[in-house]
Amino acid sequence: MASNKLRSAGAPKDDELQVDMSPMIDMVFLLLIFFIVASTVVVVKQDPNVEPPVANKSVKAKDGHGRIVINVREDGTFRAENTKITFDDAKAIEDYVKEKKLIEDGKGHKPIIHLRGDQGVSFKYVRTVIRAAANAGVDNVVFSVYGFEKN
Repeated sequence: MASNKLRSAGAPKDDELQVDMSPMIDMVFLLLIFFIVASTVVVVKQDPNVEPPVANKSVKAKDGHGRIVINVREDGTFRAENTKITFDDAKAIEDYVKEKKLIEDGKGHKPIIHLRGDQGVSFKYVRTVIRAAANAGVDNVVFSVYGFEKN
């Protein structure tokens, strides 16, 4: 104890104690990198030619995993999420859904049909997609709508 008093008495008065912040900054950056790597981003590509209907009481889905997106345009054409794949008939839709179902099952996600139908599309086209998905083994369908009037 006497040595502490001697050291403090001999030390210049203008020296102040400082805390080294570099370990704290390193820890913040490590946590930031961890959360960036650990998080997943679910992106649903949208066909710009499909205008979903407005539903004022719509509910936003909590989980976007396992989505198999099929766009139904007003003229009755069916397209996949990336809009490069066009389906000619229900069999082509069924084959596509089976392929995507295997991928989603491999990831451990429950496959869900995300149906983006144009607001002017006839129900017979929507029914074609639902039946093809059911034949492929996917019985859960989510309809895409706007929750507000689009300006």
